Amino acid sequence: MKNLSLLAVFLLYTFSITSCNAQKADLVVTNAVIYSVDGNFSTFEAMAIKDGKILDLGSTIDMTTKYAGEETYDAKGKAIFPGFYDPHSHFVGLGRMLETCDLVGTESLEEIKERLKTYAKANPDKEWIIGRGWDQNDWPIKKFPNKKVLDDIFPDKPVVLTRIDGHAAFINSAALKKAKITSGSKVDGGEVILEDGEPSGILVDNAMGFLKRVMPTPTKNERKEMILNAQALCLEKGLTSVSDAGLQQEDIELIDQMHKSGELKIRDYIMVSLGLRNLKYYIKKGIIKTDRMHVRSFKLYADGALGSRGACLIEPYSDKNSTSGFLLLSEKELRLSLEEIYNSDYQANTHCIGDSANRLILDIYADLLKGKNNRRWRIEHSQIIHPDDMHKFGENQIIPSIQGTHATSDMYWAEERLGKDRVKSAYAFKQLLAQNGVLPNGSDFPVEAVNPLFGFHSLFARQDANNYPEGGYQMENALTREESLKAMTIWSAYANFEENERGSLEKGKLADFVILEKDIMQIPKEEVRETKVLSTYINGEKVYEAL
Repeated sequence: MKNLSLLAVFLLYTFSITSCNAQKADLVVTNAVIYSVDGNFSTFEAMAIKDGKILDLGSTIDMTTKYAGEETYDAKGKAIFPGFYDPHSHFVGLGRMLETCDLVGTESLEEIKERLKTYAKANPDKEWIIGRGWDQNDWPIKKFPNKKVLDDIFPDKPVVLTRIDGHAAFINSAALKKAKITSGSKVDGGEVILEDGEPSGILVDNAMGFLKRVMPTPTKNERKEMILNAQALCLEKGLTSVSDAGLQQEDIELIDQMHKSGELKIRDYIMVSLGLRNLKYYIKKGIIKTDRMHVRSFKLYADGALGSRGACLIEPYSDKNSTSGFLLLSEKELRLSLEEIYNSDYQANTHCIGDSANRLILDIYADLLKGKNNRRWRIEHSQIIHPDDMHKFGENQIIPSIQGTHATSDMYWAEERLGKDRVKSAYAFKQLLAQNGVLPNGSDFPVEAVNPLFGFHSLFARQDANNYPEGGYQMENALTREESLKAMTIWSAYANFEENERGSLEKGKLADFVILEKDIMQIPKEEVRETKVLSTYINGEKVYEAL
Protein backbone atom coordinates (compact mmCIF):
# COMPACT_ATOMS: atom_id res chain seq x y z
CA MET A 1 0.00 0.00 0.00
CA LYS A 2 2.86 2.35 0.88
CA ASN A 3 4.53 1.71 -2.50
CA LEU A 4 1.29 2.44 -4.36
CA SER A 5 0.94 5.75 -2.53
CA LEU A 6 4.49 6.71 -3.46
CA LEU A 7 3.80 5.85 -7.11
CA ALA A 8 0.68 8.02 -7.16
CA VAL A 9 2.60 10.94 -5.69
CA PHE A 10 5.37 10.47 -8.29
CA LEU A 11 2.91 10.39 -11.20
CA LEU A 12 1.10 13.48 -9.90
CA TYR A 13 4.42 15.28 -9.50
CA THR A 14 5.53 14.29 -13.02
CA PHE A 15 2.21 15.47 -14.50
CA SER A 16 2.51 18.79 -12.67
CA ILE A 17 6.05 19.37 -13.94
CA THR A 18 4.98 18.46 -17.48
CA SER A 19 1.99 20.79 -17.32
CA CYS A 20 4.14 23.65 -16.09
CA ASN A 21 6.65 23.08 -18.89
CA ALA A 22 4.03 22.59 -21.62
CA GLN A 23 4.12 25.11 -24.42
CA LYS A 24 1.07 27.32 -24.73
CA ALA A 25 -1.19 26.79 -27.72
CA ASP A 26 -4.40 28.43 -28.83
CA LEU A 27 -5.94 25.14 -29.95
CA VAL A 28 -5.02 21.48 -29.60
CA VAL A 29 -6.94 19.06 -31.81
CA THR A 30 -6.90 15.44 -30.63
CA ASN A 31 -8.17 11.98 -31.58
CA ALA A 32 -8.39 12.76 -35.29
CA VAL A 33 -7.24 11.25 -38.55
CA ILE A 34 -5.28 14.17 -39.98
CA TYR A 35 -4.27 13.91 -43.62
CA SER A 36 -1.32 16.27 -43.74
CA VAL A 37 -0.77 15.97 -47.53
CA ASP A 38 2.93 16.52 -46.86
CA GLY A 39 5.64 15.02 -49.04
CA ASN A 40 5.08 11.57 -47.52
CA PHE A 41 1.29 11.89 -47.36
CA SER A 42 1.59 11.36 -43.60
CA THR A 43 -1.34 11.02 -41.22
CA PHE A 44 -1.41 12.17 -37.60
CA GLU A 45 -3.72 11.94 -34.60
CA ALA A 46 -3.36 15.47 -33.26
CA MET A 47 -2.01 18.94 -33.89
CA ALA A 48 -1.31 22.10 -31.92
CA ILE A 49 -2.03 25.59 -33.26
CA LYS A 50 -0.92 29.04 -32.14
CA ASP A 51 -1.23 32.48 -33.73
CA GLY A 52 -2.89 31.01 -36.78
CA LYS A 53 -0.09 28.56 -37.53
CA ILE A 54 0.56 24.88 -36.89
CA LEU A 55 3.02 24.36 -34.03
CA ASP A 56 3.28 20.60 -34.28
CA LEU A 57 1.62 17.35 -35.31
CA GLY A 58 1.86 13.90 -33.74
CA SER A 59 0.04 11.48 -31.53
CA THR A 60 -2.67 12.61 -29.12
CA ILE A 61 -0.46 11.71 -26.14
CA ASP A 62 2.51 13.67 -27.49
CA MET A 63 0.49 16.75 -28.39
CA THR A 64 -1.40 16.90 -25.08
CA THR A 65 1.84 16.36 -23.18
CA LYS A 66 3.86 18.97 -25.03
CA TYR A 67 1.18 21.62 -25.45
CA ALA A 68 -1.35 23.26 -23.16
CA GLY A 69 -4.23 24.39 -25.30
CA GLU A 70 -6.36 27.37 -24.37
CA GLU A 71 -8.98 25.37 -26.25
CA THR A 72 -9.01 21.66 -27.05
CA TYR A 73 -11.10 19.84 -29.62
CA ASP A 74 -11.70 16.11 -29.45
CA ALA A 75 -12.32 15.07 -33.07
CA LYS A 76 -13.59 11.63 -31.97
CA GLY A 77 -11.96 9.91 -34.91
CA LYS A 78 -13.16 12.33 -37.60
CA ALA A 79 -11.01 13.02 -40.66
CA ILE A 80 -9.27 16.38 -41.01
CA PHE A 81 -7.86 17.73 -44.27
CA PRO A 82 -5.99 20.85 -45.38
CA GLY A 83 -8.44 23.62 -46.22
CA PHE A 84 -9.77 23.00 -49.69
CA TYR A 85 -8.61 25.20 -52.56
CA ASP A 86 -10.55 26.19 -55.64
CA PRO A 87 -7.82 27.38 -58.02
CA HIS A 88 -10.28 28.45 -60.71
CA SER A 89 -13.59 29.94 -59.66
CA HIS A 90 -15.65 33.09 -60.02
CA PHE A 91 -16.16 34.10 -56.40
CA VAL A 92 -17.58 37.55 -57.04
CA GLY A 93 -19.63 36.10 -59.89
CA LEU A 94 -21.09 33.53 -57.51
CA GLY A 95 -22.27 36.30 -55.22
CA ARG A 96 -23.98 38.02 -58.14
CA MET A 97 -25.58 34.79 -59.30
CA LEU A 98 -27.05 34.14 -55.86
CA GLU A 99 -29.07 37.35 -56.30
CA THR A 100 -30.56 36.28 -59.64
CA CYS A 101 -32.99 33.65 -60.90
CA ASP A 102 -31.41 30.22 -60.55
CA LEU A 103 -31.87 28.18 -63.74
CA VAL A 104 -29.39 25.40 -62.93
CA GLY A 105 -30.83 21.98 -63.60
CA THR A 106 -33.79 23.16 -65.68
CA GLU A 107 -34.77 20.40 -68.09
CA SER A 108 -37.04 22.31 -70.48
CA LEU A 109 -38.07 25.76 -71.63
CA GLU A 110 -41.33 25.30 -69.74
CA GLU A 111 -39.44 24.83 -66.49
CA ILE A 112 -37.42 27.98 -67.20
CA LYS A 113 -40.62 29.94 -67.78
CA GLU A 114 -42.07 28.75 -64.47
CA ARG A 115 -38.93 29.69 -62.54
CA LEU A 116 -38.89 33.12 -64.17
CA LYS A 117 -42.53 33.75 -63.28
CA THR A 118 -41.89 32.76 -59.66
CA TYR A 119 -38.80 34.99 -59.48
CA ALA A 120 -40.58 37.96 -61.05
CA LYS A 121 -43.46 37.63 -58.59
CA ALA A 122 -41.05 37.55 -55.64
CA ASN A 123 -39.07 40.53 -57.02
CA PRO A 124 -41.65 42.94 -58.46
CA ASP A 125 -39.35 45.97 -58.15
CA LYS A 126 -36.62 44.53 -60.39
CA GLU A 127 -36.31 46.57 -63.58
CA TRP A 128 -34.54 43.68 -65.30
CA ILE A 129 -35.06 39.93 -64.93
CA ILE A 130 -31.61 38.36 -64.72
CA GLY A 131 -30.89 34.65 -64.42
CA ARG A 132 -28.20 32.08 -65.04
CA GLY A 133 -27.74 28.35 -65.41
CA TRP A 134 -29.66 27.08 -68.46
CA ASP A 135 -28.14 24.45 -70.72
CA GLN A 136 -29.90 23.45 -73.92
CA ASN A 137 -28.07 20.12 -73.83
CA ASP A 138 -30.33 19.14 -70.90
CA TRP A 139 -33.54 19.73 -72.85
CA PRO A 140 -35.55 17.29 -75.01
CA ILE A 141 -34.76 19.42 -78.07
CA LYS A 142 -31.08 20.28 -77.75
CA LYS A 143 -30.95 23.58 -79.61
CA PHE A 144 -30.73 27.26 -78.73
CA PRO A 145 -34.11 28.82 -77.85
CA ASN A 146 -35.76 31.83 -79.48
CA LYS A 147 -36.61 35.19 -77.88
CA LYS A 148 -40.34 34.62 -78.52
CA VAL A 149 -40.42 32.25 -75.53
CA LEU A 150 -39.46 35.16 -73.27
CA ASP A 151 -41.46 37.80 -75.12
CA ASP A 152 -44.67 35.88 -74.38
CA ILE A 153 -44.28 36.34 -70.62
CA PHE A 154 -42.16 39.52 -70.46
CA PRO A 155 -43.12 41.72 -73.41
CA ASP A 156 -41.83 44.95 -71.84
CA LYS A 157 -39.32 44.09 -69.10
CA PRO A 158 -35.76 43.21 -70.27
CA VAL A 159 -34.73 39.61 -69.58
CA VAL A 160 -31.12 38.37 -69.67
CA LEU A 161 -30.43 34.70 -68.98
CA THR A 162 -26.79 33.60 -69.03
CA ARG A 163 -25.96 30.07 -70.10
CA ILE A 164 -24.44 27.78 -67.44
CA ASP A 165 -20.92 28.25 -68.86
CA GLY A 166 -21.14 32.06 -68.96
CA HIS A 167 -20.37 32.08 -72.69
CA ALA A 168 -23.83 32.70 -74.13
CA ALA A 169 -26.95 34.69 -73.20
CA PHE A 170 -30.63 34.19 -73.98
CA ILE A 171 -32.46 37.54 -74.04
CA ASN A 172 -35.86 38.92 -75.03
CA SER A 173 -36.86 41.65 -77.46
CA ALA A 174 -36.96 44.29 -74.73
CA ALA A 175 -33.31 43.58 -73.88
CA LEU A 176 -32.36 43.60 -77.57
CA LYS A 177 -34.01 47.01 -77.90
CA LYS A 178 -32.30 48.40 -74.76
CA ALA A 179 -28.89 47.27 -76.04
CA LYS A 180 -29.67 48.44 -79.61
CA ILE A 181 -28.77 45.02 -81.00
CA THR A 182 -29.86 44.49 -84.59
CA SER A 183 -29.22 42.03 -87.38
CA GLY A 184 -26.30 44.22 -88.37
CA SER A 185 -24.58 44.08 -84.96
CA LYS A 186 -21.16 42.48 -85.35
CA VAL A 187 -18.28 41.87 -82.97
CA ASP A 188 -14.97 40.02 -83.20
CA GLY A 189 -14.86 36.91 -81.04
CA GLY A 190 -18.61 36.66 -80.70
CA GLU A 191 -21.86 36.23 -82.56
CA VAL A 192 -25.39 37.59 -82.59
CA ILE A 193 -27.25 34.51 -83.79
CA LEU A 194 -29.90 35.25 -86.43
CA GLU A 195 -33.08 33.42 -87.40
CA ASP A 196 -34.96 34.52 -90.51
CA GLY A 197 -32.59 37.47 -90.73
CA GLU A 198 -33.38 38.79 -87.23
CA PRO A 199 -31.62 38.40 -83.86
CA SER A 200 -32.91 35.19 -82.29
CA GLY A 201 -32.16 36.33 -78.76
CA ILE A 202 -28.93 34.30 -78.43
CA LEU A 203 -25.64 36.14 -77.97
CA VAL A 204 -22.40 34.14 -77.91
CA ASP A 205 -19.21 35.22 -76.12
CA ASN A 206 -18.09 38.79 -76.98
CA ALA A 207 -21.54 39.65 -78.33
CA MET A 208 -22.71 39.69 -74.72
CA GLY A 209 -20.66 42.86 -74.35
CA PHE A 210 -23.47 44.80 -76.03
CA LEU A 211 -25.51 44.27 -72.85
CA LYS A 212 -22.90 45.53 -70.39
CA ARG A 213 -23.42 49.15 -71.43
CA VAL A 214 -27.09 49.13 -70.46
CA MET A 215 -27.59 46.54 -67.72
CA PRO A 216 -27.95 47.77 -64.12
CA THR A 217 -24.85 47.64 -61.92
CA PRO A 218 -25.06 46.89 -58.18
CA THR A 219 -24.08 49.51 -55.61
CA LYS A 220 -21.02 49.05 -53.39
CA ASN A 221 -23.18 47.89 -50.46
CA GLU A 222 -25.02 45.44 -52.71
CA ARG A 223 -21.68 44.10 -53.95
CA LYS A 224 -20.49 43.63 -50.36
CA GLU A 225 -23.61 41.67 -49.50
CA MET A 226 -23.15 39.48 -52.58
CA ILE A 227 -19.53 38.74 -51.63
CA LEU A 228 -20.51 37.80 -48.08
CA ASN A 229 -23.22 35.48 -49.41
CA ALA A 230 -20.65 33.82 -51.66
CA GLN A 231 -18.27 33.44 -48.72
CA ALA A 232 -20.93 31.78 -46.56
CA LEU A 233 -21.57 29.13 -49.22
CA CYS A 234 -17.86 28.50 -49.81
CA LEU A 235 -17.05 28.10 -46.12
CA GLU A 236 -19.97 25.71 -45.72
CA LYS A 237 -18.36 23.52 -48.39
CA GLY A 238 -14.90 23.55 -46.79
CA LEU A 239 -13.22 26.07 -49.08
CA THR A 240 -10.63 28.21 -47.34
CA SER A 241 -9.00 29.59 -50.51
CA VAL A 242 -10.60 30.57 -53.80
CA SER A 243 -9.12 31.96 -56.99
CA ASP A 244 -11.15 34.67 -58.68
CA ALA A 245 -10.66 34.08 -62.39
CA GLY A 246 -10.90 37.62 -63.72
CA LEU A 247 -11.67 40.71 -61.63
CA GLN A 248 -11.69 44.44 -62.29
CA GLN A 249 -9.91 46.95 -60.07
CA GLU A 250 -13.04 48.06 -58.18
CA ASP A 251 -13.81 44.51 -57.05
CA ILE A 252 -10.19 43.83 -56.09
CA GLU A 253 -10.10 46.94 -53.95
CA LEU A 254 -13.44 46.08 -52.33
CA ILE A 255 -12.21 42.59 -51.42
CA ASP A 256 -9.07 44.11 -49.90
CA GLN A 257 -11.19 46.52 -47.82
CA MET A 258 -13.43 43.70 -46.62
CA HIS A 259 -10.43 41.62 -45.60
CA LYS A 260 -8.97 44.53 -43.65
CA SER A 261 -12.27 45.19 -41.87
CA GLY A 262 -12.51 41.52 -40.87
CA GLU A 263 -15.80 40.99 -42.71
CA LEU A 264 -14.21 38.70 -45.25
CA LYS A 265 -12.28 35.68 -43.98
CA ILE A 266 -11.80 33.51 -47.04
CA ARG A 267 -8.49 33.81 -48.89
CA ASP A 268 -8.59 34.96 -52.50
CA TYR A 269 -5.96 34.45 -55.20
CA ILE A 270 -7.00 37.01 -57.78
CA MET A 271 -6.48 36.92 -61.52
CA VAL A 272 -6.83 40.43 -62.91
CA SER A 273 -9.09 40.70 -65.96
CA LEU A 274 -7.09 41.45 -69.08
CA GLY A 275 -7.45 44.96 -70.43
CA LEU A 276 -5.07 47.76 -71.34
CA ARG A 277 -5.94 49.80 -68.25
CA ASN A 278 -5.58 46.83 -65.91
CA LEU A 279 -2.32 45.70 -67.53
CA LYS A 280 -0.70 49.10 -67.12
CA TYR A 281 -2.01 49.69 -63.60
CA TYR A 282 -1.18 46.33 -62.01
CA ILE A 283 2.14 45.75 -63.76
CA LYS A 284 3.27 49.17 -62.51
CA LYS A 285 1.89 48.49 -59.02
CA GLY A 286 3.51 45.06 -58.83
CA ILE A 287 2.40 41.92 -57.03
CA ILE A 288 0.02 42.56 -54.13
CA LYS A 289 0.11 40.15 -51.20
CA THR A 290 -1.69 40.45 -47.90
CA ASP A 291 -2.59 37.84 -45.30
CA ARG A 292 -5.78 36.99 -47.21
CA MET A 293 -5.41 38.37 -50.75
CA HIS A 294 -2.84 37.62 -53.44
CA VAL A 295 -2.87 39.51 -56.75
CA ARG A 296 -0.18 38.23 -59.11
CA SER A 297 -1.78 36.94 -62.31
CA PHE A 298 -3.76 38.05 -65.34
CA LYS A 299 -6.72 36.15 -66.78
CA LEU A 300 -6.93 35.94 -70.57
CA TYR A 301 -9.54 34.29 -72.78
CA ALA A 302 -8.39 32.53 -75.92
CA ASP A 303 -11.77 31.02 -76.85
CA GLY A 304 -15.25 30.23 -75.58
CA ALA A 305 -17.01 27.07 -74.39
CA LEU A 306 -17.70 23.70 -75.95
CA GLY A 307 -21.39 23.68 -75.01
CA SER A 308 -22.11 26.88 -76.95
CA ARG A 309 -19.71 25.89 -79.77
CA GLY A 310 -17.44 28.82 -79.05
CA ALA A 311 -14.43 26.62 -78.28
CA CYS A 312 -11.87 27.03 -81.06
CA LEU A 313 -11.17 23.68 -82.74
CA ILE A 314 -8.60 22.58 -85.30
CA GLU A 315 -11.30 20.76 -87.28
CA PRO A 316 -15.02 21.66 -87.51
CA TYR A 317 -17.54 20.53 -84.91
CA SER A 318 -18.78 17.01 -85.54
CA ASP A 319 -22.39 18.10 -85.00
CA LYS A 320 -22.11 21.37 -86.94
CA ASN A 321 -19.47 21.24 -89.63
CA SER A 322 -20.09 24.84 -90.69
CA THR A 323 -18.10 26.12 -87.70
CA SER A 324 -14.87 25.43 -85.83
CA GLY A 325 -15.58 28.00 -83.12
CA PHE A 326 -13.48 31.13 -82.81
CA LEU A 327 -10.86 33.03 -80.83
CA LEU A 328 -12.08 35.78 -78.50
CA LEU A 329 -8.91 37.77 -79.14
CA SER A 330 -6.76 37.67 -82.25
CA GLU A 331 -3.45 35.83 -82.22
CA LYS A 332 -1.69 39.20 -82.41
CA GLU A 333 -3.62 40.60 -79.44
CA LEU A 334 -2.95 37.50 -77.37
CA ARG A 335 0.76 37.50 -78.18
CA LEU A 336 1.23 41.20 -77.41
CA SER A 337 -0.56 40.87 -74.07
CA LEU A 338 1.43 37.79 -73.10
CA GLU A 339 4.70 39.49 -74.03
CA GLU A 340 3.82 42.38 -71.74
CA ILE A 341 2.95 40.00 -68.90
CA TYR A 342 6.17 38.06 -69.47
CA ASN A 343 8.18 41.25 -68.99
CA SER A 344 6.61 41.69 -65.55
CA ASP A 345 6.52 39.48 -62.44
CA TYR A 346 2.96 38.43 -63.14
CA GLN A 347 1.64 34.99 -64.01
CA ALA A 348 -0.43 34.44 -67.17
CA ASN A 349 -3.54 32.25 -66.85
CA THR A 350 -5.28 31.73 -70.19
CA HIS A 351 -8.69 30.13 -70.76
CA CYS A 352 -8.37 27.47 -73.47
CA ILE A 353 -11.04 24.89 -74.27
CA GLY A 354 -10.59 23.84 -77.91
CA ASP A 355 -7.54 22.06 -79.30
CA SER A 356 -6.79 24.97 -81.63
CA ALA A 357 -6.86 27.51 -78.78
CA ASN A 358 -4.70 25.24 -76.61
CA ARG A 359 -2.18 24.78 -79.43
CA LEU A 360 -1.93 28.51 -80.06
CA ILE A 361 -1.40 29.43 -76.40
CA LEU A 362 0.99 26.55 -75.75
CA ASP A 363 3.09 27.76 -78.69
CA ILE A 364 3.08 31.41 -77.58
CA TYR A 365 3.94 30.36 -74.02
CA ALA A 366 6.78 28.19 -75.34
CA ASP A 367 8.18 31.07 -77.42
CA LEU A 368 8.34 33.22 -74.28
CA LEU A 369 9.21 30.71 -71.55
CA LYS A 370 11.79 28.82 -73.62
CA GLY A 371 11.91 25.60 -71.61
CA LYS A 372 12.48 25.15 -67.89
CA ASN A 373 11.34 28.05 -65.73
CA ASN A 374 9.46 28.89 -62.53
CA ARG A 375 6.91 31.31 -63.92
CA ARG A 376 4.09 28.79 -63.36
CA TRP A 377 2.07 30.05 -66.31
CA ARG A 378 -1.20 28.22 -66.51
CA ILE A 379 -3.70 27.12 -69.10
CA GLU A 380 -7.12 27.27 -67.54
CA HIS A 381 -9.30 24.24 -68.38
CA SER A 382 -6.82 22.55 -70.77
CA GLN A 383 -9.90 20.74 -71.97
CA ILE A 384 -9.14 19.38 -75.46
CA ILE A 385 -5.46 18.81 -76.24
CA HIS A 386 -4.29 17.47 -79.58
CA PRO A 387 -1.95 14.50 -78.92
CA ASP A 388 0.84 16.30 -80.78
CA ASP A 389 0.70 19.17 -78.27
CA MET A 390 0.62 17.36 -74.93
CA HIS A 391 4.42 17.36 -74.50
CA LYS A 392 4.54 21.17 -74.61
CA PHE A 393 3.21 21.38 -71.05
CA GLY A 394 6.15 19.44 -69.64
CA GLU A 395 8.82 20.94 -71.85
CA ASN A 396 7.95 24.48 -70.75
CA GLN A 397 6.61 23.74 -67.24
CA ILE A 398 3.18 25.04 -68.16
CA ILE A 399 0.56 24.15 -65.54
CA PRO A 400 -2.73 22.65 -66.74
CA SER A 401 -5.44 23.97 -64.40
CA ILE A 402 -8.40 21.63 -64.78
CA GLN A 403 -11.95 21.06 -63.53
CA GLY A 404 -12.89 17.44 -62.86
CA THR A 405 -16.61 18.18 -62.94
CA HIS A 406 -16.39 19.56 -66.48
CA ALA A 407 -15.67 16.00 -67.62
CA THR A 408 -18.68 14.54 -65.82
CA SER A 409 -20.96 17.41 -66.86
CA ASP A 410 -19.97 17.32 -70.54
CA MET A 411 -19.67 13.55 -71.01
CA TYR A 412 -23.31 13.15 -72.09
CA TRP A 413 -22.83 15.24 -75.25
CA ALA A 414 -19.08 15.86 -75.68
CA GLU A 415 -18.76 13.07 -78.25
CA GLU A 416 -21.50 14.68 -80.35
CA ARG A 417 -19.47 17.89 -80.50
CA LEU A 418 -16.08 16.25 -81.03
CA GLY A 419 -16.60 12.81 -82.53
CA LYS A 420 -15.47 9.49 -81.06
CA ASP A 421 -11.78 9.92 -81.92
CA ARG A 422 -11.24 13.55 -80.91
CA VAL A 423 -13.13 13.17 -77.61
CA LYS A 424 -10.37 10.83 -76.40
CA SER A 425 -8.10 13.90 -76.28
CA ALA A 426 -10.51 15.71 -73.98
CA TYR A 427 -10.42 15.74 -70.15
CA ALA A 428 -7.12 13.82 -70.30
CA PHE A 429 -6.24 14.45 -66.66
CA LYS A 430 -3.83 11.55 -66.13
CA GLN A 431 -1.85 12.53 -69.22
CA LEU A 432 -1.78 16.15 -68.09
CA LEU A 433 -0.58 15.19 -64.61
CA ALA A 434 2.30 13.24 -66.14
CA GLN A 435 3.70 16.41 -67.71
CA ASN A 436 4.82 18.26 -64.56
CA GLY A 437 3.61 16.17 -61.63
CA VAL A 438 1.09 18.81 -60.53
CA LEU A 439 -2.54 19.21 -61.53
CA PRO A 440 -4.59 21.89 -59.74
CA ASN A 441 -8.30 21.11 -59.81
CA GLY A 442 -11.04 23.69 -59.37
CA SER A 443 -14.73 23.95 -60.15
CA ASP A 444 -15.17 27.10 -62.26
CA PHE A 445 -18.17 27.87 -60.05
CA PRO A 446 -20.85 29.06 -60.62
CA VAL A 447 -20.46 27.18 -63.92
CA GLU A 448 -20.31 24.05 -61.74
CA ALA A 449 -21.37 23.48 -58.13
CA VAL A 450 -19.33 25.11 -55.36
CA ASN A 451 -18.75 21.84 -53.48
CA PRO A 452 -15.09 20.73 -53.99
CA LEU A 453 -16.00 17.13 -53.13
CA PHE A 454 -17.86 16.92 -56.44
CA GLY A 455 -14.61 17.59 -58.27
CA PHE A 456 -12.70 15.21 -56.00
CA HIS A 457 -15.18 12.45 -56.83
CA SER A 458 -15.15 13.25 -60.56
CA LEU A 459 -11.35 12.97 -60.70
CA PHE A 460 -11.04 9.44 -59.36
CA ALA A 461 -14.48 7.93 -60.05
CA ARG A 462 -15.15 9.76 -63.35
CA GLN A 463 -18.88 9.51 -62.58
CA ASP A 464 -21.72 11.92 -61.93
CA ALA A 465 -23.87 12.22 -58.81
CA ASN A 466 -25.92 9.21 -59.93
CA ASN A 467 -22.79 7.05 -60.33
CA TYR A 468 -23.12 7.15 -64.12
CA PRO A 469 -21.63 5.70 -66.21
CA GLU A 470 -21.04 2.32 -64.65
CA GLY A 471 -17.30 1.80 -64.48
CA GLY A 472 -16.56 5.49 -65.09
CA TYR A 473 -16.00 7.79 -68.08
CA GLN A 474 -12.72 7.42 -70.04
CA MET A 475 -11.12 5.77 -67.01
CA GLU A 476 -7.69 5.72 -68.60
CA ASN A 477 -7.48 9.32 -67.38
CA ALA A 478 -8.81 8.78 -63.85
CA LEU A 479 -6.63 9.87 -60.93
CA THR A 480 -6.12 8.06 -57.63
CA ARG A 481 -7.80 9.37 -54.47
CA GLU A 482 -4.43 10.59 -53.20
CA GLU A 483 -3.81 12.51 -56.41
CA SER A 484 -7.36 13.88 -56.32
CA LEU A 485 -6.86 15.22 -52.80
CA LYS A 486 -3.54 16.81 -53.76
CA ALA A 487 -5.27 18.43 -56.73
CA MET A 488 -7.52 20.48 -54.43
CA THR A 489 -4.89 21.19 -51.78
CA ILE A 490 -1.11 21.28 -52.25
CA TRP A 491 -1.07 21.29 -56.08
CA SER A 492 -3.52 24.17 -56.14
CA ALA A 493 -1.39 26.02 -53.60
CA TYR A 494 1.63 25.45 -55.84
CA ALA A 495 -0.24 26.83 -58.86
CA ASN A 496 -0.84 30.00 -56.78
CA PHE A 497 2.76 30.30 -55.48
CA GLU A 498 1.48 29.49 -51.98
CA GLU A 499 2.78 25.97 -51.31
CA ASN A 500 5.18 27.20 -48.59
CA GLU A 501 2.31 28.75 -46.61
CA ARG A 502 -0.59 26.34 -46.98
CA GLY A 503 -2.04 23.53 -49.04
CA SER A 504 -0.80 20.96 -46.50
CA LEU A 505 -0.86 20.64 -42.71
CA GLU A 506 2.77 20.94 -41.62
CA LYS A 507 4.75 22.71 -38.92
CA GLY A 508 4.91 26.44 -39.55
CA LYS A 509 2.15 26.49 -42.15
CA LEU A 510 -1.09 28.38 -41.74
CA ALA A 511 -3.80 26.53 -39.86
CA ASP A 512 -6.40 26.30 -42.62
CA PHE A 513 -8.24 23.00 -42.31
CA VAL A 514 -11.59 21.29 -42.64
CA ILE A 515 -13.24 18.58 -40.55
CA LEU A 516 -15.53 16.18 -42.42
CA GLU A 517 -18.22 13.85 -41.11
CA LYS A 518 -16.75 10.96 -43.13
CA ASP A 519 -13.27 10.01 -44.29
CA ILE A 520 -13.37 10.62 -48.05
CA MET A 521 -10.16 8.64 -48.49
CA GLN A 522 -11.81 5.47 -47.16
CA ILE A 523 -15.57 5.54 -47.73
CA PRO A 524 -17.25 4.02 -50.80
CA LYS A 525 -17.12 6.41 -53.73
CA GLU A 526 -20.93 6.55 -53.78
CA GLU A 527 -20.86 8.39 -50.42
CA VAL A 528 -18.30 11.06 -51.26
CA ARG A 529 -20.57 13.71 -52.75
CA GLU A 530 -22.98 13.51 -49.80
CA THR A 531 -20.26 13.96 -47.16
CA LYS A 532 -20.88 17.03 -45.02
CA VAL A 533 -18.41 19.56 -43.67
CA LEU A 534 -18.55 19.73 -39.87
CA SER A 535 -16.21 22.69 -39.41
CA THR A 536 -14.00 24.99 -41.48
CA TYR A 537 -11.01 26.80 -39.98
CA ILE A 538 -8.93 29.65 -41.41
CA ASN A 539 -5.86 30.83 -39.49
CA GLY A 540 -6.91 28.54 -36.65
CA GLU A 541 -10.22 30.37 -36.36
CA LYS A 542 -13.47 28.45 -36.75
CA VAL A 543 -15.29 30.25 -39.56
CA TYR A 544 -18.02 27.68 -40.18
CA GLU A 545 -19.69 25.04 -38.04
CA ALA A 546 -22.54 22.78 -39.12
CA LEU A 547 -25.70 23.14 -37.09
